[in-house]
Parts: sequence; structure tokens; C-alpha cells
Amino acid sequence: MASHTIRVIGDPVLKERAAPVTDIDGKLARLVDDMFDTMYDAPGLGLAAPQIGVRKRVFVYDHDDHPGVLINPEIRESEGEWLYNEGCLSVPGLFFEIVRPNRVLVVGLDLDGNEVELEVDELVGRLFQHELDHLDGVLLVEHLSEEQRKGAKKELRKLMMGESARGDDKLITVGGQLQLP
Repeated sequence: MASHTIRVIGDPVLKERAAPVTDIDGKLARLVDDMFDTMYDAPGLGLAAPQIGVRKRVFVYDHDDHPGVLINPEIRESEGEWLYNEGCLSVPGLFFEIVRPNRVLVVGLDLDGNEVELEVDELVGRLFQHELDHLDGVLLVEHLSEEQRKGAKKELRKLMMGESARGDDKLITVGGQLQLP
């Protein structure tokens, strides 16, 4: 299958809310295969469709050799708090301590159109919340304090002067400026 370029901070598609998937068909299955290839090539634990420029509410993940896909996912319940050092393929090379709910109940569809309900916590719970953020047009930098955002912007500018952390492309900007919220 084909691996896609991962969109990075500054790309407008990452700030838009993805549209619900209306047809679960062969075209979507090919997209999901491509998303897995892209995620594994990166490498990453999860990848949302907007990260490859597709404005659809779908994400793939693989944790401990348990790959999966969620279509039109939503969080129904959450509880607790968990602080963890979080990174993102769309914000390459940077990691931030972010507090998120520790446990979430996520409901969505699988590739057969069946409803799935997953109660996940800690790393998998964080992974699902992170990918759901992408579907809503939210990047992890939006979870940072103003001071942390300033530091992130400074580090991203340094990365702009050379190759990205993935080493394969330059960071994308809008009007020559990094667009942090």
C-alpha cells in the first residue's frame, strides 16, 4: 500500500473538524490500509485521517501488536487524571507533559460497520483521546499553558531552520509563520 506524507503543525487541515464517515466501503478500507502503512513508517502508535490530509472521522492505532481502527468515534465517559509525556507525529520531535483523563469509554464503528465500545486507560486511553483531538481539529499544543506554548514555538522555529525530527521534510507553515493557538 501507499504511505502518505504526514501533515505537520501549520497545515490548515489539522485545525479543521473532520466530517463523519458516511460510507464504509472498499475506498475506506484502502484508506485505512494506507493509514496503517503511514503510521508504521513514521513510526507511531496512532494516526488520524486529517494527519494525512483526509477530512474524515477515522483513526488507526496499534498498541502491543493489537491494531485497530475506529470510525466516527466519540468519548462517552471519562474519569481520573493522568500526567504523561506526550508527542505527536504532526508536531515532530517535541514532547510535552499533558494531563488527560486516565480512563475513557470510546464508542465507534469498525470496518464492518459494527458498533464497538472500548473502555481504555493510561497509554491506550491517552492514544484514543489524542487521535480524537485530531478529528476535532485540536493539536496537543492546545493543551499547553501559555508559557509552554511560547517554549514550543521557540523549539519549532529551531526545527524550521533545518530538517524536521523525522528528517524527511521541512515543517509546513502558514504565511511563513508557525500557527500555534
